[in-house]
Amino acid sequence: MAIDEKLVSRIRDVLSERHDVEEKKMFGGIAFMVDGHMCCGPLEKDLMVRVGPDQYDNALKRKHATTMEFTGKPMRGFVTVHAAGLSTKRDLARWISLGLTFVESLPPK
Repeated sequence: MAIDEKLVSRIRDVLSERHDVEEKKMFGGIAFMVDGHMCCGPLEKDLMVRVGPDQYDNALKRKHATTMEFTGKPMRGFVTVHAAGLSTKRDLARWISLGLTFVESLPPK
């Protein structure tokens, strides 16, 4: 899986003011971790966001979002946002914000 370095840079930009973010190589790509919890990451030109189980169904109702599948199995609590839904910084920041809301509700690791 090829990493879209432009998307990685855009994610870094959105998260740049936080001091609790760590980039971790996972699954042949990069995951952005917040307080030790996976928050989001690029999937080629798309974005994976961990929205959690409570916001999962609502997130899937949003334009450009689909169920994230890993090894052919759906991962409840994670969505894939297609590149068309990430065209502006505001769009990207909104999706990342959903991920941050969930991981900030978890205890730090």
